[in-house]
Amino acid sequence: MPIKITDYLLEHDGVDWSKALATWSWLLPREFTLWLVTRFADLFIVMADGTVHWLDVTGGTLTKVAESRGDFADKIDQDDNADDWLLIPLVDRMVAAGMHLSRGQCYGIKLPPVLGYEFNEANCAPIAIEDYLGAYGSIHEQLRDVPDGTEIRLNVINHPDRRSGN
Repeated sequence: MPIKITDYLLEHDGVDWSKALATWSWLLPREFTLWLVTRFADLFIVMADGTVHWLDVTGGTLTKVAESRGDFADKIDQDDNADDWLLIPLVDRMVAAGMHLSRGQCYGIKLPPVLGYEFNEANCAPIAIEDYLGAYGSIHEQLRDVPDGTEIRLNVINHPDRRSGN
């Protein structure tokens, strides 16, 4: 049975995208059109020249993946692109495990793979998309000039549990 791409995407209305993407200003261009949002909050954006770029949130990269939306539609069916771009196997495991998303949520990687943690369903949970994008944008901005293998210490400030008093 063919997959339905919409099963691996989020509706992106109702999200304050300027707030959600504020910590990504170091990587994103000033002007673009938000096109697709995956269940892991990766974005496919369209640049002014019509090219499609993929913001890989956990990897902290922005990569040109297609010359146009039509080219993207062709390329997503090639090789493992759909699995890689939409994280289809991981989303399927999350759904099978009973982890469903509410409006305004995405699946989030709790402990960043860039810091050596596993990219698997045990390290995933539903999270508010604005919080997730904000946190990962900040992490990647701070680490962008740090050489691989450098020992770092991660301090969490304004953790949601601390704000709510839990």
